[in-house]
Amino acid sequence: MRLPLSFEFFPTKTPEGAVKLRAVRQQLYAQEPEFCSVTYGAGGSTHEGTFGAVREILSEGVDAACHFSCIGATKATVREQLAELKAMGVKRLVALRGDLPSGYGLGGEFHYASDLVAFIREETGRDFHIEVACYPEVHPQARSPEADLQAFAAKVRAGADSAITQYFFSAEAYWRFVDEARALGLSTPIVPGIMPITSSTQLMRFSDACGAEIPRWIRLRLQSFGDDTASIKAFGLDVVAALCERLCAGGVPALHFYTMNQSVATLGVLQRLGWAA
Repeated sequence: MRLPLSFEFFPTKTPEGAVKLRAVRQQLYAQEPEFCSVTYGAGGSTHEGTFGAVREILSEGVDAACHFSCIGATKATVREQLAELKAMGVKRLVALRGDLPSGYGLGGEFHYASDLVAFIREETGRDFHIEVACYPEVHPQARSPEADLQAFAAKVRAGADSAITQYFFSAEAYWRFVDEARALGLSTPIVPGIMPITSSTQLMRFSDACGAEIPRWIRLRLQSFGDDTASIKAFGLDVVAALCERLCAGGVPALHFYTMNQSVATLGVLQRLGWAA
């Protein structure tokens, strides 16, 4: 059975990049995603680009989810941006604590994503479907796995509707996290975030930064390919498609793809699953 799909993009920095991203989006729209999300830079640094991309996606007839981070923000600025998003027709937010630009201290009126979720609910009621992030392999800044789980619980209890995970390559890590969440009485859908593999150096860099574990057998195999891009992509497709098959067999509610503003790798996985339009 084909599950609901969603795709994540990030704001482009050049007119050429924007043109390429429009073409990528059109290719992925053929898969009839439930929504497409757009990331938000540290400290709101991509505000214009994020809101602009969200506006474009909506104009293209697809539901858009705007990432919305709160570190460094005030209630007044958040209130203003929520009104702007509502006026644009946005009905879905991905509420995050977010990262501060380097050199900034902890500022603003929000310290945790749960603070932002609670504020959005207080200000807008049920106007927005609120997605939050979660980390099957533990947030890299968490004091402990238990503290990380409790942080997720706080976001759900503050009013989150559903969650999207950080990417992972161990289905067991995902299912263990879901079991732990359910043991706390949290029934919120937890959608696995899927990262297609197209570059070993990029994957290593991202994973080291965000705390996603690359199993040793995958890391060693990728390293063994050296600069053989074709072999890396073929192996990556095998790994990610097999992961998705295991997750689907286990009953996940949907799949969310971190596209990296590319379509080929994501479409390859969907074709392998027999879902591609």
